[in-house]
Amino acid sequence: MDTLTVKNPASPAAVPIDEFEGRVALVTGSTSGIGLGIARAFAARGATVVLNGFGPARDIAEARSAIEEEFGVETAYSDADMSDPEAIGRMIETAAYRHGRIDILVNNAGIQHVAPVTEFPPDKWDRILAINLNSAFHTVRLALPVMRRNGFGRIVNVASAHGLVASPFKSAYVAAKHGIVGFTKTVALEVAEEPITCNAICPGYVLTPLVEQQIDDQAKVHGISREAVVRDVLLAQQPSKRFATVDEIGALAVFLSSHAAASITGAAIPVDGGWTAH
Repeated sequence: MDTLTVKNPASPAAVPIDEFEGRVALVTGSTSGIGLGIARAFAARGATVVLNGFGPARDIAEARSAIEEEFGVETAYSDADMSDPEAIGRMIETAAYRHGRIDILVNNAGIQHVAPVTEFPPDKWDRILAINLNSAFHTVRLALPVMRRNGFGRIVNVASAHGLVASPFKSAYVAAKHGIVGFTKTVALEVAEEPITCNAICPGYVLTPLVEQQIDDQAKVHGISREAVVRDVLLAQQPSKRFATVDEIGALAVFLSSHAAASITGAAIPVDGGWTAH
C-alpha cells in the first residue's frame, strides 16, 4: 500500500481521523487498562488492531466486540505469553500473515512486584525483566523486517516515569523501565534513515481499574479517605495531583505514530504531571 498522506494539513486536528485506515496496530498487554485504551485510540482512527494479554475470556471477547462495533474495524486477539519468546514469535508471525503487515507496534505489557532488594524473590525479578523488557526486544526484532518490507513503521514502547527516575523497593521494575528507555534510543538510531520511528511514553500514575482498586484497598488499610490516598499516597510525587488518563496515553501513542511525528524518534516523553521535572 502506498504511504498515506494527510488529507487536510490545515485541519486543527493533530491526527486526521482516517490516517490509520489500512494500518495494523499490535498492542501488547491490551486486554485492559492503558493497553486497551491505546488499542481503542488506534481503532478510533481506523486502524485494524491486534489485542494481546490475559484475563477472563468473556471480558476479552466483550472488549473485542466493543471495538469492532464502535469503530467498525477488524479486531484480532493473541493470548501470547509475553515472557515466552516462542509465543511472541508465533504472535508476530500470525499477525503478519493474517493482515499482511504490522505498521504500529506498541509494547505495553508489564507486571510489578514491590520488595526490598535483599528480599526480592529471584523468580519475580526474572519474570518482570522478561515481560517488561525482554518482550520488547523480541517483538521489535521480529516486527522490524515486516515494517521494512512495507515501507512504514512506528514503535511505541510504554515505559514509565520509573524509566527516568527511581523509587525504593521497585528494583526490577525500575531496572526494566530504564532498560526500555535505553532500548528505545538504540532502535531509533538503528532505523534513523528509514521511514520508521521508535519512541517511549513514560507515564506517571494513570487512572485504571487496577489503580481504582488500590485506592479502595489503601483507604481501608490506612483508615483514611479515598481523597487522602490519592493526594498523599499515590500522587505524592506527581505535582499536578491528578492522574493521567488512558485516553491521554492513547492520544500520545496515536500522535507518535502519525505522519506529523515523523521527525520524533528516540524520545522518552513523560506524561507524569511534572513528577520528573524536579
